[in-house]
Amino acid sequence: MGEEFESQVRQDVNQYDADMGKIKINSDVIAIIAGVSAMEVPGVAGMSGGISGEIAEMLGRKNMSKGVRVEVGEREAAIDLYIIAEYGYRIPEVAWKCQEEVKKSVEELSGLEVVEVNIHIQGVNIKDEYK
Repeated sequence: MGEEFESQVRQDVNQYDADMGKIKINSDVIAIIAGVSAMEVPGVAGMSGGISGEIAEMLGRKNMSKGVRVEVGEREAAIDLYIIAEYGYRIPEVAWKCQEEVKKSVEELSGLEVVEVNIHIQGVNIKDEYK
């Protein structure tokens, strides 16, 4: 989808805000969009969610926002992703692709402007064949 569509979505959100009331998108919604988008990038083995994410997984819950921190304002969002890279992929390229895909997905689905996507590489997943 092009810049015209993204601009129209933002105008639609702004128009709704002015005419009918406010739209508030919970940061958890943005985190889920960002997490799913990042996991679709080749070279991303997983997300690093800390101890609370590990406990949730042990209890059988899939946490789609694991490894994602989001700050949402009225019309903007800032995102931090904590990822585990897959061994054999160029880490800077994986990070750049994550930034592009997450920014695109969040802006298209929410109408918010993503002002930054910070990537934190937390580890490297080494397949059994390399161990």
